[in-house]
Amino acid sequence: MRKIVLLLVCGLLTLSAVGQTTLNGAGATFPYPIYSKWFSEYHKIHPEVQINYQSIGSGGGIRQVTEATVEFGASDMPMTDDQLKEASTKLKTKVLNLPTVLGADVPAYNIPGVTGEVKFTPEVLAGIFLGRISNWNDAAIAKDNPGVKFPNQEIVVVHRSDGSGTTFIWTDYLSKVSPDWKSQVGANTSVKWPKGLGAKGNEGVSGSIRQLPGSIGYVELIYAVQNNIPYGSVRNSAGVFVKATLEGVSAAAASAPKMPADFRVSITNAPGKDAYPISSFTWLLIPAQSKDAAKGKILADFLNWMVTDGQKMTSALAYASLPDTVAAKEKDTIKLVK
Repeated sequence: MRKIVLLLVCGLLTLSAVGQTTLNGAGATFPYPIYSKWFSEYHKIHPEVQINYQSIGSGGGIRQVTEATVEFGASDMPMTDDQLKEASTKLKTKVLNLPTVLGADVPAYNIPGVTGEVKFTPEVLAGIFLGRISNWNDAAIAKDNPGVKFPNQEIVVVHRSDGSGTTFIWTDYLSKVSPDWKSQVGANTSVKWPKGLGAKGNEGVSGSIRQLPGSIGYVELIYAVQNNIPYGSVRNSAGVFVKATLEGVSAAAASAPKMPADFRVSITNAPGKDAYPISSFTWLLIPAQSKDAAKGKILADFLNWMVTDGQKMTSALAYASLPDTVAAKEKDTIKLVK
């Protein structure tokens, strides 16, 4: 009897495996927590669909989708004109940059004796990452933080070692607020850092900050929250110190430039007194024409679910949902996915 049951189970497993479709994706670590949630929840609704995702950084996501080693990529930096041209040439179809959620980069720190919120001006952040402000008791830091007793301790800068959209968001912001940063370093997924220690992924930077007294680095908001790492407020373009919140990220999206047809937009240093200045959309990179029509249809179905039901899950993981106008516009674009 046991043998018959086992044979039946094996038969069901075989039939199930035959009907299973697997989609592979890779890229940004910034949205990894929400993507993991979405792929898991979508699988519960559609057991026949398995979506695997490698959190390898935005640079890797752009590279892998271009090389067709995955069905989709993910990046916190929209693909450049040159990258889109290369991808369309290799894939024989255009790649769509579809926004998924909004998040924030935060200045996270480990300052001995300081547990409260530290206020950072754009000038101080640029100065620290350029290596011009090298000690926590620097007068420029103390000026905006009266009553906070900073230690006489060297600042240890921690940055990403891999190609990263989180890095693009951070350096895009610094390039807008610091002419010296723009001319000497610039904005990209990988840059030549003036100083600091490299760590892989948001996970690696978070871990390094926790372990290194005197350190400061940039991580996506959820990683600071999950790891219980203190992070500071940043003075925005209206002159207001704002700590990263979902409301501040949404305010940045609302006051930023109008969303272009291809969804490639930067909302760092957005206007408005409530806007958190280091905010960004993050994107899935979707070939319009899939090599496998069945997979293309499944991908389109998932994307439609993502911009509707999926958006209801964002706030629990410290991401802001897409504005309704963006979600509606995106639904029209998803019709191109085949």
